[in-house]
Amino acid sequence: MARIIAIANQKGGVGKTTTAINLCAALGETQRKVLLIDMDPQGNATTGSGVDKESLEKSICEVLLGDCTAEEAIVSPEHIKFDVLPGNADLTAAEVQLMSENQRERRLSDALASVADRYEYIYIDCPPALNVLTLNAFVSADGVLIPMQCEYYALEGLSSLLRTIKQVQDAVNSRLRIEGILRTMFDGRNKLGHEVSNQLTEHFESKVYRTVIPRNIRLAEAPSFGQPIVYYDKSSRGSIAYLALAGEIIRRESSRQAAAAKVNLQHESVGV
Repeated sequence: MARIIAIANQKGGVGKTTTAINLCAALGETQRKVLLIDMDPQGNATTGSGVDKESLEKSICEVLLGDCTAEEAIVSPEHIKFDVLPGNADLTAAEVQLMSENQRERRLSDALASVADRYEYIYIDCPPALNVLTLNAFVSADGVLIPMQCEYYALEGLSSLLRTIKQVQDAVNSRLRIEGILRTMFDGRNKLGHEVSNQLTEHFESKVYRTVIPRNIRLAEAPSFGQPIVYYDKSSRGSIAYLALAGEIIRRESSRQAAAAKVNLQHESVGV
């Protein structure tokens, strides 16, 4: 069964979509089975994965509205090593329509039930807003990966996001956790960046990924070619950083599974 992670931050321009595309590609390079879901009406994760968002016959919009299954909407682009459940501007209309529907926050969770066992990781690129689309992602997810720039206003936005995660956890999804905080667009020459980075690690400790994503021109160029950075320029600093992040995530998951197995073994021993 896949580990489902929402990539979210209500502040735009923090590298959320960049992280969604390139982390999925980096995990794909390790032979993991990965699905990327584009829940942002801008459809940038779709185009950045080489899928034409304007010519979609079926997308996440139709899945949320019950007009098709997730399986029917998933595409497997030839040139990348992960699957995509694409999205586009139709999601804006879907959001409006869902507001009057019952169980609207569970549409994505229900849809993923039939395909989750095919993947090891499912990442959901959320819109830069805490709306019904993001809520669907949070209800579906095991955790939330939060990309953020190391700047003052980013800390204020993080507080709001954490409150929302806690509310969802208390109300509809008790398993939801902070998967990790990822420092993006990092400039080592910036004193404030180092100060904010230190505050994050002091407060959130191991929740902050050790990997830091640097500002990188090649990373910024890759989406215009419809390619993840590991294909566009594998030797670039951006590519190396996302491959390192994938390795860190895999190690964390292995540790989590080992700890869970140990707990289960202890429970079985007590039962005996």
